[in-house]
Amino acid sequence: MTHDLNPRFKNTICSVSGASAMEVTEIIQELWSGYGQILRIRLEGGFPSTVIAKHVRMPTTENHPHDWNSNLSHQRKLKSYQIETAWYRHWSRLSGSDCRIPELLAFDQHDGEIILILEDLNAAGYPARFTSLSGIQLKNCLDWLAHFHATHMGAKPGELWETGTYWHLATRSEELKALDDLPLKNAASAIDSILNNARYQTIVHGDAKLANFCFSESGDQVAAVDFQYVGGGCGMKDLAYFIGSCLNESACAQQESELLDHYFATLRNGLTSKHPNIDPAAVEAEWRALFPLAWTDFHRFIKGWNPSHRKINSYSERIAREVIAAL
Repeated sequence: MTHDLNPRFKNTICSVSGASAMEVTEIIQELWSGYGQILRIRLEGGFPSTVIAKHVRMPTTENHPHDWNSNLSHQRKLKSYQIETAWYRHWSRLSGSDCRIPELLAFDQHDGEIILILEDLNAAGYPARFTSLSGIQLKNCLDWLAHFHATHMGAKPGELWETGTYWHLATRSEELKALDDLPLKNAASAIDSILNNARYQTIVHGDAKLANFCFSESGDQVAAVDFQYVGGGCGMKDLAYFIGSCLNESACAQQESELLDHYFATLRNGLTSKHPNIDPAAVEAEWRALFPLAWTDFHRFIKGWNPSHRKINSYSERIAREVIAAL
């Protein structure tokens, strides 16, 4: 199994549980564009018996799947790992059982490399990964997002991305330049500005796709991972992106109202318990109106990044046209 942890990192991992030895039992995934690996590690003689290590190291050559290799994309990735480290070290403890995430067990950096030692969610009761969801499972993920947004409503994103999500306009000038949909291109700045200047801001996950949710065997409990693009923003960015990652265009059109209603019902409950000074009705009124703008904002990115992407569909095109016409 190919992995090359330096001795210092091996000592850091063993110290988590007082283990006498460690063994990499699985390479869970290679990080995007060759920036490292996520490993499952078995620890001998300690507790916990397994941990997850996110090992970040700079690639010798970049290998981006859509040829977006540039210093801009490199710097964005570097910063994303620094921000994920800050998230786990300083913010993650604020997440309760209703927006479950892995616990940070240890952190180290050496010679330009970073390692995060995280709770193994498989061992904690979240071993299932799904490529499609039942209605209940989908709503459980919406509940996670609503509680996450309620928890952080009004927070200033210190040490995180000032604007969360990996596709926001300020970091995607190359994709905007490549975009050949001129009405959408011309509207991009206005849409970005409206979202960024919403009255109600929270912390957004920033990459809340289905692949970043872990489930109990039954699918009735959910946790989330991958906080490289966590930062400030309107919660509708996460919601639009998540729904688009789960549903095809016909399902998006058919279920939009039901899913929004469910999300906002949970958000109201979360705000009432966590922030009784914030009016849930006011948040809902603003954010419902911003949902189509958040959808169009991601649509702008994906059309510039990969014009043949499967997420470019008639539902997204219709939403974008309606948003642009209303500006």
